[in-house]
Amino acid sequence: MAEAPYISRLSLTGFRNYDHLSLTLDTRPVVLTGANGAGKTNLLEAVSFLSPGRGLRRAAQDQVARVSGDGQWAVSVDISEGDELTRIGIGLQTAANGSERSKRLRINKANATSSEALLEYLRVLWLTPAMDGLFTGPAGDRRRFLDRLVLAGDPGHGRRVSAYEKALSGRNRLLDAPQRDGSWLDGLESQIAELGVAIGFARQQLVEQLDARLAADQRPSDAFPSAVLALSGPFEELLSIPKRPALEVEESFRTLLRNNRRRDAAAGRTLDGPQRSDLLVRHREKDMPAALASTGEQKALLIGLVLAHAKLVSEIDGRSPVLLLDEIAAHLDPVRRAALFDALLALGGQAWMTGTDPILFEALGDRAQQFRVDQGSVISLN
Repeated sequence: MAEAPYISRLSLTGFRNYDHLSLTLDTRPVVLTGANGAGKTNLLEAVSFLSPGRGLRRAAQDQVARVSGDGQWAVSVDISEGDELTRIGIGLQTAANGSERSKRLRINKANATSSEALLEYLRVLWLTPAMDGLFTGPAGDRRRFLDRLVLAGDPGHGRRVSAYEKALSGRNRLLDAPQRDGSWLDGLESQIAELGVAIGFARQQLVEQLDARLAADQRPSDAFPSAVLALSGPFEELLSIPKRPALEVEESFRTLLRNNRRRDAAAGRTLDGPQRSDLLVRHREKDMPAALASTGEQKALLIGLVLAHAKLVSEIDGRSPVLLLDEIAAHLDPVRRAALFDALLALGGQAWMTGTDPILFEALGDRAQQFRVDQGSVISLN
């Protein structure tokens, strides 16, 4: 496996509570400790913008600028991989005439037309406290989580999901109109069918690959229990009919949409498609739904799932991803903390971790770069 790419420099301007900041880093895990509200998660969020989408907080571009600033912000990084260095800059800038602000993405000083280009240089995965309720929360949260996992190996997936949601909204508006344009509906439903089937198959493939990876890594003494994954919903039943080519599945979905226009109009939304699917997760060793496991077991299951996915990305891409793990050690006992650190070091990719107490990361010692974060300043501890 090739040397994993890592962030060797991070610079922020006008981002969240940071006026100006520049950090020089190496391949070791990055540990950020400090009081609540000091700005630890802000640093992880800045790194998460190096992946397509809205970052780990799902914040809009105009919501991350420094409150006392002018509304502009910038994140700049150097990505090192072997002897190669790639410089990426992303931010919100005011136009020359001062009339509006727009997002800017530059790679090696050249403008990039799509954030999908970022995946050529770095894969970024994350786990945050907001995801602790993933197994007990709404299905929509699990779909978004799954789509982030798919995106790490399929750069076009995010664009397909966005286009699908836009087409779906268009169909719902047309169904609600007093006079429906049948030809326009036909066109939208053809687009929905094509995109929906592509999304469904991409999710299905990832779930099968990840479930196989989790089963292969299963060890009775593991600190993190193994999960069993499956997709559930009527749309998955449509996809699972054996030996059907994609075009035939698309036609079946398109016919389903056409035949159910009256029903969907009465419901006010489209009731068929991948937007209704759910990711089912079970505790492999106990053979029980993850939602019924204890809070600690759910956290351990989620960590194990993310670690397995990072291994899968490494196998597919040939390079380990960058992991962002917010408040990851707070609720782990010493045995599980040590197991987590060993697993992260074995992966070989750069991992970023936050916590309020440096003692939680004491076992890492000089195997990690340790920093104290304090209201816009970051101080090296080793």
